Formats: sequence, structure tokens, C-alpha cells
Amino acid sequence: MPLNTKPNIKDPDGYYAELIAAHQGLSDDDSMALNARLVLLLMNHIGDREVLSEALAAAKK
Repeated sequence: MPLNTKPNIKDPDGYYAELIAAHQGLSDDDSMALNARLVLLLMNHIGDREVLSEALAAAKK
């Protein structure tokens, strides 16, 4: 299955607000650690190495 880069999140503005709220009050280091944990959890959920590699390459652009 190829990487889906089209909008696919219900209520993206609401989720963005939730993401920003999760970072409130955190130091820069704690905020980066939260992002890293979130990425690893989502990578594990996706589980498809090809899709993950495609996402990594797209994010580097």
C-alpha cells in the first residue's frame, strides 16, 4: 500500500489543537521527546516498512 499524502484526518483543526495542547508547558527537550514517542507509536501502528520508508523520504524533502 503506498503512502497516503492526501488529507485523511477527521477534524484536522481539532487534532492540531490537541497536539499543540499536549506540548504546552513542556521544555524544548520534553517537547522533542513527546514528538519522538508519538512518531514511534505511530510507526509501530502502521507497521509497513515500505510505507514508513516512503514517509521518511517524503518528510526529508
